[in-house]
Amino acid sequence: MIAYFKKYQLHFKRPAETSRGVYNTRTIWLLFLKENERTGIGECAPLPDLSKESPEQVEQLLKTICANPTNYINHPELLQDIPSVRFGLESAMLDLENGGNQILFPSTFTSGEEGIPINGLIWMGDYTFMQQQIREKSEAGFQCIKLKIGAINFERELSLLQSLKYLKGRQDITIRVDANGAFQPEKALDKLNELAQFDLHSIEQPIAAGQWEEMAKLCDETPIPIALDEELIGINSRDKKEALLDIIRPQFLVLKPSLHGGIAGCDEWINLANERSIGWWITSYLESNIGLNAIAQWTFTKHPKMYQGLGTGQLFTNNFNSPLEIRGEQLWFDQQKTFILPEELSDPKQ
Repeated sequence: MIAYFKKYQLHFKRPAETSRGVYNTRTIWLLFLKENERTGIGECAPLPDLSKESPEQVEQLLKTICANPTNYINHPELLQDIPSVRFGLESAMLDLENGGNQILFPSTFTSGEEGIPINGLIWMGDYTFMQQQIREKSEAGFQCIKLKIGAINFERELSLLQSLKYLKGRQDITIRVDANGAFQPEKALDKLNELAQFDLHSIEQPIAAGQWEEMAKLCDETPIPIALDEELIGINSRDKKEALLDIIRPQFLVLKPSLHGGIAGCDEWINLANERSIGWWITSYLESNIGLNAIAQWTFTKHPKMYQGLGTGQLFTNNFNSPLEIRGEQLWFDQQKTFILPEELSDPKQ
């Protein structure tokens, strides 16, 4: 088996504002596994200031893996604490084993017979920009809209939610919000009570991660179901996962393979959540269409019961052409289209 990797920079169509700053570009690494004229491709996409692993760690680890890929394929536990690389290696191996055509999990999704319902994401920004996005997502037919809050004045955000409540009164719309840990613990319950008037489906990470006792109290008293996201970062052993779930007792988990332990790690989160009657959904992590494709195919095999967060593939000017496309509020796989990588990512050994 031959292994090599390539670094690639994605460019956002417009600056992506998050709770941790503004991103104009996004660096990823594609890992290639080649055997018997077949090539599997996986994506490693850590996000600075959120992922535990740094870009420098990822690149150095990929050099080590490419020198002896079989060792890491046979011992995936070596990558337990580097989830973006674990996800990239898992994806590349699944692709290779299934023929090297980016069909990792053959299903009625990859045959184009069924789509995956997804939420429409409203990015942080000024009031006018966020209001414009709400209109666009509503007109596009999204029945689940997710609003990132914590970036502008809270009263202005309540006003935005009021406009969504108006839409909800006209049609059956599910509203999610994501606070990205923006609330102070002592004020969080008051804010949740204010938000409750909008009949929200859930709120992600109302307070910053690492405050288990405060989060457990919130989950017990909240008028709105709470979903954990950043809270799961770095919790990679089964014992720690069980402890977190048993202490905090959240209503939902939000899972990202590149951030929460790769496919294997997220499978474990799902099994533990199901045992405790905790709901979950899966989202992408601003990957390219290579990573998004792997996540979508795996997600479909989990028979999800809720809207998933898989609509980020259209954020970049130079994303890879792929069979993935959004029709209405669903993500589909069009068998008539293929993945096309730029020349700069071609096999250096050809």
